[in-house]
Order: sequence, then structure tokens, then C-alpha cells
Amino acid sequence: MSYEELQSRFKRIGDLNHALAMLSWDEAAMMPTGGGAIRAESMATLSGLVHDLVGADETGELAEAALAEDLDDWQTANVELIQRDWQKARALPRDLVVALSTAATSCQQVWRPARPENDWAAVSNPLETVLALTRDKAQALADALGCDPYDALLDGYQPGLTKAQVDPLFAQLRDVLPALIDKALDQQDEPLPITDSFGVQRQEALGKTLMAKVGFDFERGLLGVSHHPFCGGEPDDTRITTRYNEADFLESLFAVLHETGHALYQQGLPKAWRGQPVGDANGMALHESQSLLMEMQVCRGAGFLDFAAPVVQQSLLGAPTDAPEWQPDNLLKLAKRVRRGYIRVDSDELTYPLHVILRYELETALLDGSLTIADIPDAWHDKMSRYLGLSTAGNFRDGCMQDTHWFMGLIGYFPCYTLGAVIAAQLFATIRERVVGIDEAIRHGEFDVLVDWLRANIHGRGRLMPAMDLIAEVTGEPLGSDAFLDHLKARYLDAA
Repeated sequence: MSYEELQSRFKRIGDLNHALAMLSWDEAAMMPTGGGAIRAESMATLSGLVHDLVGADETGELAEAALAEDLDDWQTANVELIQRDWQKARALPRDLVVALSTAATSCQQVWRPARPENDWAAVSNPLETVLALTRDKAQALADALGCDPYDALLDGYQPGLTKAQVDPLFAQLRDVLPALIDKALDQQDEPLPITDSFGVQRQEALGKTLMAKVGFDFERGLLGVSHHPFCGGEPDDTRITTRYNEADFLESLFAVLHETGHALYQQGLPKAWRGQPVGDANGMALHESQSLLMEMQVCRGAGFLDFAAPVVQQSLLGAPTDAPEWQPDNLLKLAKRVRRGYIRVDSDELTYPLHVILRYELETALLDGSLTIADIPDAWHDKMSRYLGLSTAGNFRDGCMQDTHWFMGLIGYFPCYTLGAVIAAQLFATIRERVVGIDEAIRHGEFDVLVDWLRANIHGRGRLMPAMDLIAEVTGEPLGSDAFLDHLKARYLDAA
């Protein structure tokens, strides 16, 4: 049967993608710097092989023939997704795929040592190459799909998402958030500082303890270290990373819990569909919703910190303590403290969307040519000044060089972060309505009910239906910002 042959073909493609994911994780977390050039070549070669297999004539012929067979809903969805991947692969010349993979890996390798040195000049030329190739990719996909070039890139991260959907939501947040931030800053109680420093070993042990508690499967995954926290790998080989700050253990801990949310989604994808498009995660906005649901909705909440405070004390101090700075109420104040800061990944829920909107506005301008690479530092400074009242003049490290995304060619990704926060709020509001006792379960360190609900309603459903349709079905209403704004007001204003 054509379907069986097609499924076997994509199992091979899945194996190659697994290898690529492992090479990418190792490149970011463990590879010696001298291996950079050969690793870039190896990853480009594998990317070319995947492209060839997906875009081959035979793939299209098998998919067309398979749709004439007696398929169930999952098989039909799988073939339709394969056809979409085939169409996009046909639109991209192999040489472009290989060149972009090589340029992005090489540029990221330049960025890593350049960022701590504040050396914008070092990355400008490599980034020019990545941007030029990304523009070529976007235009080729746009021509094939009949859409705007930026929409073509968005579709690669969250299928079906368009600027027409993003723009009004971001405009609303850009208008509403500054006043909420001002109010929260006026009302918040300053937490007692924790001045102790803790080495990597203790912080790692704490992170692993809480990872396991919320449901991470260490038989199918591990925790490492990288310049930028991320989750990679595959469902049965899931790798997450963090970075450690000995003067602020909460920075690493919440990064670990955030990436654990990603990992739980990955490990919960449908086992019967490993290696098939229909068994993959349903886009990066939905992926980000799972990490932000775990970090922001759950772990930065009062219930979780009531449970976690004794675990934190035991892991870091070696024994319980009555010191007020280590008590749940103070940890909660630290966890929800609002500050206008430079660094996106360290920012709070209220200021975070403005960091994303800044990047979205810059990258859309980069793609359409109205902004050049040379313009980025000044444009970044201008938007940071307007949105968050901060200057990044001359501070490239904490400004336009802080994120790895553009240096990896990931233009079109940033909107997924804030869309993920909006989805997370809508999902968690639904969970609280439908799962009796969920807040008390979290307060007692019982996460099975939460994870089981997510597995049944989100994780285990793969890509059986478009993500926005899934959200509407699960929550009973289309995606909107109401739940997110209600959550922000309740956490930072009403209860401030």
C-alpha cells in the first residue's frame, strides 16, 4: 500500500531528524569549539538529505496515491501534513537549504564568544549572510504558498499563523501593558533579598528534584548546560539545558522549570506516531504555551511555592530554616517581582511581551528590507527606550546580541513566545474550571492530575488538527487575550 510505504519513508526521515537534533544539542551544550566547522558541515549534509527525501517526486506520488486508500483520521491528517511539507521542500532549492544551515551554524558559533565581549562588529557580517539567505528562503516559500514572505516563515514555526492574526493582538498588548506595569510597580511589596551564593552542583540537584516531581522522565531525557536555555532532542531522547548564576538561583531554577514544560510536551507526544508529522508538536506557539503554563501559570504561583519552599531550603541550605527570606511568601514576591530589565529570558510576565513585540517589529523590518543589519543597534535602543524606558546605546551584549535566534536564522519565531503565554493563560483558566482541586493538588506537590489533563487534551493529540482549532475545542472559545490579561491583573494588581 502507498500509505505504508509513505509512513516507512517518513520513519527514515524521522531518524535523520533525530540525529540532527542530537548534533544540534551537542553543538550548543558540549561540543569543543574546535569542532565547529566540521559540525556545521555535518549538520548541513544531514539537512540536505532530509530535504531530498521530503521533496522527492516519489514522496508526492506516494502521498497522492495514499489519499485514495481507506485511511483513518490520523492517517489522513498525516498524509495531508506530508503533502504540505513536500510542497514547501519543493519550493526550496537544495543548495539554499545547505547554505542556510551552514551559515546559521557558523554564525551562532561566532555569536557565542562575541556576545560576552560586546563585539557587534564580529557578528555583523555573518548575520548579513544569514539574513540574505533567510530572505531567499522566505520569498521562495511565499511564491509556492501564495502568501507574504514573513507569513511563510511564521508558518514554519506555527503552521497557519499570519501577521494579520499577530498584529492586532500585539497592538492591544503594546497599548495595555505599560499602564499595568506602572500600577504593578507602584503596588508591589519589595521582597527580602537572598544574598547567599550557591554553586552549580547544588542548583543542578534542586532543578533535577523539581523536574522529576512535576513529571520529567529521566530515563528518556537529561539536563545540561548551554549559553541559552533550550529544549531539544526527540520524545524518547529529550534534552534540556539551563545556565547557572551563582548569585541568583531562581534564574536557573525557573529556566529549568520552563524547559521542563517543553520537555513534558515532547515526552507526551503520541507514541503510536513517532517519526511521523502527525505525531510532532503542534507548532512552537503551542510548545511555548506548555513551557509557560508550567513556569508562569504554575511554578511562579503561591501554591507551587508553598510546596517547593521546603525542597529549596533542603537542597540549597541542607536543612529547613525559619529565615524570612526563605519562606513561601517571600519566594512568591521574588518570583513575581516586576522590573524593567534588559534581558528577555529574565523578564517578568508583564514586561516580557514588550520584549517580544520589539523583536517582532525589528525582524519584520529586517525581512522586508526597511531595516538593515547596520541599523539594528540604534533601532533596538530606540524601541527599548520607548517600550521599557531603558537605553542600550553601546550595550550590544544586553541588547541586540542577547538572543541566539537571528544568528541561527530563526526569523519568525519570536511571536510564538507571547502567543504561547496567551494560550497558556487560556488553557490554565480552563483547567481550573474543569479539574476539581487542581490548586490544592499543586500546593501538595501532586502534579499527575495536571500532566494527565495536558497529555489527554494537548500532548497526546499531536498535530491531528490545527493548533488554533485545538485551542478553541479544548477551551470552548477561540484564542484571545482576555484570560491572559485577567491573569496578569489578578497576580500583579488585585493581589499585589
